[in-house]
Amino acid sequence: MIDPSAVYPRLLQISKTSFKIATLAFLASFTTQDSQPKPDESRFTPVVIAENLDEPMVFEVLKDGSAYIIERKGALKKYNAATKSTDLIATIPVNTKYTSAEGVVREAEEGLMGFTMDPNYEKNHWIYLYYAHPTEKKHILTRWEIKDEQLVESSKKVVLEVETQREVCCHTGGGMTWDKAGNLFLTVGNNTGNQKAAQTDEREGRSSWDDQAHAGNTNDLRGKILRIHPEADGTYTIPEGNLYPKGTAKTRPEIYSMGHRNPWRISVDSKTNYVYWGEVGPDANEDSEIGPRGYDEMNQARKPGNFGWPWFVADNQAFPVYDYAANKPLEKKDPMHLVNNSPNNTGLKDLPPTAPNFIYYPYGVSEKFPLVGSGSRSATGGPVYHKSDFVNPKRPWPAYYENKWIAADFSRGWIMAISMKENGDYDSMERVLPSYHPVQPIDIKFGPDGDLYILEYGSNWFRKSDNSRLIRIEYNGGNRKPIVQVSTDKKGGTVPFKANLSSEGTKDFDGDALKYSWKITGVGVAPRIFATANPTVSFDKSGVYTASLTVTDSKGASNSQSIKIVAGNEPPQVSVNLAGNKTFFFADKPIAYAVNVNDKEDGSLADGKIKPSQVAVSIDYTSEGFDYAEVTQSQRSVDASTQFAVAQILMSKSDCKVCHQPNTKSVGPSFADVSNKYKGQNGALEKLVKKVREGGSGVWGEVAMAAHPALPVADAEVIVKYILNSTDKTLSTLPVKGEYKPEIPKGDDGKGSVIIRAAFTDHAVTGAKTIPAQTSEEMIVLRSPEINAAEAPIVKGAELKALGVAGLGFSVVPFNGSYLGFKQIDLAGINKLELNASAQKREGSVGGTIEIRLDSPTGPVIGTEKVEVAPEIDVAKVMAEMESEKKNAKPGEVVKQRNPFARPPVKIKIKDTEGKHDIYFVFKNDEAKAIQPLLSFSKINFQQ
Repeated sequence: MIDPSAVYPRLLQISKTSFKIATLAFLASFTTQDSQPKPDESRFTPVVIAENLDEPMVFEVLKDGSAYIIERKGALKKYNAATKSTDLIATIPVNTKYTSAEGVVREAEEGLMGFTMDPNYEKNHWIYLYYAHPTEKKHILTRWEIKDEQLVESSKKVVLEVETQREVCCHTGGGMTWDKAGNLFLTVGNNTGNQKAAQTDEREGRSSWDDQAHAGNTNDLRGKILRIHPEADGTYTIPEGNLYPKGTAKTRPEIYSMGHRNPWRISVDSKTNYVYWGEVGPDANEDSEIGPRGYDEMNQARKPGNFGWPWFVADNQAFPVYDYAANKPLEKKDPMHLVNNSPNNTGLKDLPPTAPNFIYYPYGVSEKFPLVGSGSRSATGGPVYHKSDFVNPKRPWPAYYENKWIAADFSRGWIMAISMKENGDYDSMERVLPSYHPVQPIDIKFGPDGDLYILEYGSNWFRKSDNSRLIRIEYNGGNRKPIVQVSTDKKGGTVPFKANLSSEGTKDFDGDALKYSWKITGVGVAPRIFATANPTVSFDKSGVYTASLTVTDSKGASNSQSIKIVAGNEPPQVSVNLAGNKTFFFADKPIAYAVNVNDKEDGSLADGKIKPSQVAVSIDYTSEGFDYAEVTQSQRSVDASTQFAVAQILMSKSDCKVCHQPNTKSVGPSFADVSNKYKGQNGALEKLVKKVREGGSGVWGEVAMAAHPALPVADAEVIVKYILNSTDKTLSTLPVKGEYKPEIPKGDDGKGSVIIRAAFTDHAVTGAKTIPAQTSEEMIVLRSPEINAAEAPIVKGAELKALGVAGLGFSVVPFNGSYLGFKQIDLAGINKLELNASAQKREGSVGGTIEIRLDSPTGPVIGTEKVEVAPEIDVAKVMAEMESEKKNAKPGEVVKQRNPFARPPVKIKIKDTEGKHDIYFVFKNDEAKAIQPLLSFSKINFQQ
């Protein structure tokens, strides 16, 4: 049982996230008890190993820290740990295209897809490559020898061939791993065209669109996980225990498991021999008559089995076989008695019953697995961690991760640690290094030294990305470097001036004593050293200076951070003045604003020397949960990135750049192409917002656009407005003075924020030396007038109570003398507050008085209201009344449902108050016992 008062302070930090998901995740953190403490994220350091890669697919790490990396177009490269360089070893001729039925040549997902090293690589130097044959319709598994950093051409052995088609895209698999017995596992994609929900086109000549001929066919290697035992002569044998014994008619003995759509990175648990992999699912966003919505899966196989595709997905949700000739869905299959009746099936008709799927999640929010998030999805997989898998590792990961599956999602860019119960069943999951955001992690595994490696494919599909790289995550179980933060009260000025440098925020996670050393450098001046944490520094000569702070702990570990200071150019002063309330916005009520800009060298808006067009002004409504603090950390220049800074942040937090780039085509169209196509069209905004949230296909090619149902309408509108304006060469800003009427987008709960920003960049100062321009900005955030009581930053004596089903939020339960406090609230124009408060006898509440006080729990009272214990409600009577209303309703009349426990809000009138104040809600009932709650409430609404 969780004590709400004990966890209350942690819950109060949830205010800037999705409350529902955060609550579920928070409660989930209590469901498992690890014998080892969770290591702090500060003990993990991402280190870039190799960069400048071109569509990297798979890697393997050698004992000396070097790594082999393959790229889709055929390159085999090696990162040399000694020279820290990445060199080309060989280029394998591969196919990367397919030709559609219309004769159009398109980019395929295939190429050089798989790579692994032989378990005895240190002795035999054998590697295995899985790729699309350059001219023939087949994928081949080949073995090669590497000698003197070269691929020996004469050593090539074709181990296995998989017959394929090249008239439609997609899904190739290519994951490989080994078990302790020296058996090689290979994942093979279904190689079937995407159509409808599942691919079951049984018409003549359409076998490439019928997955019953591939993944569901026991006599075909596609859509399977294979297990073979490579032999020294380049052949292979079949190990005991695969799905079909060798010699079974109409089957392939290589098959370990079947019924896969696109199994990806695969691993074997060295302790249990369970097999783990990621499985990429279909694209549908909603359930329909042709099948359930799509799910990706993170799967576990304890033994060989049938995982159901194309007839089932997730927890045996069924796809009916679709009759394309009659254009209608047929019956659904029985997962326990699965029969493959397709005329394209060359294997057995009677198939094994479907095996249970482990973890599954759709585009939208998953109620069962809420931490996986929402939006584009591409389950990747990863390794199960056991320290015993490594021989004398330099940096083994901590025991906390022992026995956990470390898995990634390519599109969502997260890494999870998935815990299993003793019997292997799913137990829980949690984010690993949530502050590290890999850009499309396509392969993930541990290296010989115990470090976790992540291969980042990069943000462009089917072409080279600037941000593709191999990352090593190092764990430090010993002394950690200090974390250094620097700031200054003046980032520049006309000389002479003084700046107060600050090290506030600097900390050492180990609690060591710290030494501070500031070094001030500039061109043509002698360096100056200051041995204090927060020195005051004089600047007498014009120039650009660097103020570097080095912090050293008592064990000798040090870290540094720098800040630029521009002497000779006074930064401009930018202010946004509001005529009304400066804390809240009110829907459909205009916000009057005026921007002022003054610059010592350039003049001001008032004197006309600074033109309004030089000042970037933007106002955006953002949905509940948007972290507006990130906007202040974005680029600070007067261009689209300033005016659309909110859009830029939203896009960086979503998966837009997985498929789209500003000016170049990726897997999807560029933003410029979208703008050129839709800008100026009536209804374009609404149409594209709908498409962003619901997904779609057919406009820009065969690849479907992922649905983003969890993306709020308001945020989707901000993004689409940016895209539609992305081709403007000169983007006009809002006027420097005017009114903005907040309009809540349809479908939004109205609990978001209005962000008002103004920015100005002055001119560089020329003279004996050029002093660069300076940018200043101001941002004001107006919040919704409805506040969650559980978000109060100041709490004393109150508890939390979950509202019904876990994840719906919390109500606050105050006791006599308890209080909540909110910092710096502007009450201008506010005349009353409403609380959904009630004192119900069935909850043990005894009622009490609510006082609204200013600046402290004992400050001036500006409002008070007594809450009496509500009379008991005869629920049965109310339900009977509602049933009677329903029966007596006129034809077509909709009877509004009532909550039998609902109470009218508690309204508290308050005195006129000017300026911002800390607001306290104080709860009193001197007759109540210490253990008796007074009332409960969850919302506070400030009203004009």
